[in-house]
Amino acid sequence: MSLLTDLVNLDLSDTTEKIIAEYIWVGGSGMDMRSKARTLAGPVTDPSKLPKWNYDGSSTGQAPGEDSEVILYPQAIFKDPFRRGNNILVMCDTYTPAGEPIPTNKRHAAAQIFSNPDVVAEVPWYGIEQEYTLLQKDVKWPVGWPIGGFPGPQGPYYCSVGADKSFGRDIVDAHYKACLYAGINISGINGEVMPGQWEFQVGPSVGISAADEVWIARYILERITEIAGVVVSFDPKPIPGDWNGAGAHTNYSTKSMREEGGYEIIKKAIDKLGLRHKEHISAYGEGNERRLTGHHETADINTFKWGVANRGASIRVGRDTEKEGKGYFEDRRPASNMDPYIVTSMVAETTILWNP
Repeated sequence: MSLLTDLVNLDLSDTTEKIIAEYIWVGGSGMDMRSKARTLAGPVTDPSKLPKWNYDGSSTGQAPGEDSEVILYPQAIFKDPFRRGNNILVMCDTYTPAGEPIPTNKRHAAAQIFSNPDVVAEVPWYGIEQEYTLLQKDVKWPVGWPIGGFPGPQGPYYCSVGADKSFGRDIVDAHYKACLYAGINISGINGEVMPGQWEFQVGPSVGISAADEVWIARYILERITEIAGVVVSFDPKPIPGDWNGAGAHTNYSTKSMREEGGYEIIKKAIDKLGLRHKEHISAYGEGNERRLTGHHETADINTFKWGVANRGASIRVGRDTEKEGKGYFEDRRPASNMDPYIVTSMVAETTILWNP
């Protein structure tokens, strides 16, 4: 008799050409990920060759019950690390039957910005540092923390090893490898300052693909924690008090910034970001005011400042960039629950297209 795991891991390639495509989209809250699967006649590598599909938007907070159909447009394909073989994960965005993007479809507006010829010419690169916290399922308390109590103060946990300092490494490593398998340009992982908190980095990736990759990496992480029986939290301040919050630092450069004389372009771009500070903050994640306090390696939410190698600044420029006179900068303001479509496109729009 087959075990359940035998059937879950069943290799279909010897018996059928058909594949399974998991269609993935962002739900009504802007952070909840939804997905459902369908069978296709054979392997597909081009999202334009995939059929559009639909779902009940009244069950995801995205449509009224009397007109609930929402249409999924496939936009990006990744290999499926769970089913493997030729099976795929498909990042989709969402439209009305008439072809209008629904209000929670943030990808559509981002795609318009990234398709602007002036933005295309600048080849914007992003490296996004996604922090998150692993929680015990039944008590919603970080893994490794005593129930109803606290571990020792921060200090020994960042990039640590040891059973008394590092919690959840098996989940983190499984996620790392699954992302590489999927074709996500994941560039690294590390344990964070608060115990039970981790980070993965996506990039450098160009334009809207960076945001697609972050969303799929989040989806894979949700699936892995589902298997492991823990909960992943993207809350920017999951534990009040003297504990670090969780952000999504966004590293950014354009072609002009990466070439000789790029440091002057970087400084002009940072000046533009400062002029639109409030506008960016309002779009950089819910609850970010609980994180951006001016403490725990953050700048105060109402203050815009930048500096070289300053982790307490809104924008940090690396020592290498200053020394070489070209490179990239890091926007440290986005919260861990930010929408990468909004943040990446907003940074490009402000620094490339906007004229104060």
